[in-house]
Amino acid sequence: MLTEWVLAIEGTEAGHNVALGLALLAAFLHAVFGALQKGRHDPWVSRAVIDVWIFVLAAPLALFAVPWPEAHLWPILLGALVIHFGYKCLQAAAYTRGAYTVVYPVVRGTGPLFTVFGAYLLFGEAFTGIQWAGVAVLLCGIFGLAAYNLAFLETDRATLRPALWLAVATGLFVALYTTYDAYGIRASSDPFTFLAWFFFVTSLDIPLLVALRQRHKFAHLALRPLMIRGAMGAVIAFLSFGSIMLATRLDKVGEAAILRETSTVFAALIGWLFLRETVGPRRMALMALIAAGAVIVEFGG
Repeated sequence: MLTEWVLAIEGTEAGHNVALGLALLAAFLHAVFGALQKGRHDPWVSRAVIDVWIFVLAAPLALFAVPWPEAHLWPILLGALVIHFGYKCLQAAAYTRGAYTVVYPVVRGTGPLFTVFGAYLLFGEAFTGIQWAGVAVLLCGIFGLAAYNLAFLETDRATLRPALWLAVATGLFVALYTTYDAYGIRASSDPFTFLAWFFFVTSLDIPLLVALRQRHKFAHLALRPLMIRGAMGAVIAFLSFGSIMLATRLDKVGEAAILRETSTVFAALIGWLFLRETVGPRRMALMALIAAGAVIVEFGG
């Protein structure tokens, strides 16, 4: 079974290699997920529809396909609900006020730095000097990309300052949920039980909030393309968040968090290809810095 295979390679060289692949997969998929939420629909509406689909897909898995959570997992799942609700609210608010290619790098730049410290405090993980140099290179690329996008931004300038503050706060919640989710999945004897119930428990908060307070945003919307986008986002969320959580179960939390932040490169490419946001040679050079920083962290351990 898949569970036995995951438990067998946990903490081994094979587990490290699988975690590397999962973290990079999560990076690409997270960028796609962010673009889906930032697309032509209101971010709150997009997130609500995505979460409804997550609930629909997670329910049969949680209720029938995996063992029920052990008693000690219930308060952990409740904590995950609170943390992810804060993260989703902050992310939607930031996307509402700021351009995707400015907000997203700031979110992803603040997240890994605090995650590394959290992983040290919770799990006793420590980076080498070379790995810290890689973190510095990666963060220079991420924040340089945000600064460059900010300098040449032509839209959303009136709301940019609150968008950037919201992006920093969202990044702090990224660090919080990354370390907390790693703690949760490690506390479960069956990692797929935690994953299934995590998605099941944390998927109804934003839909309920939007249904109670922002129902007017659904007026005059073409529901069919919105439902299709929501279903796509739900599948991507399963694969993206599931991949990074499995990676933190198999290997070091800090390294997985850093590698996931190559999502900023994918986000810039998606912004260029699908959201019609400009990418030039300077931004390509900054994206190369991000990738180089991730490589240094991976091979500097």
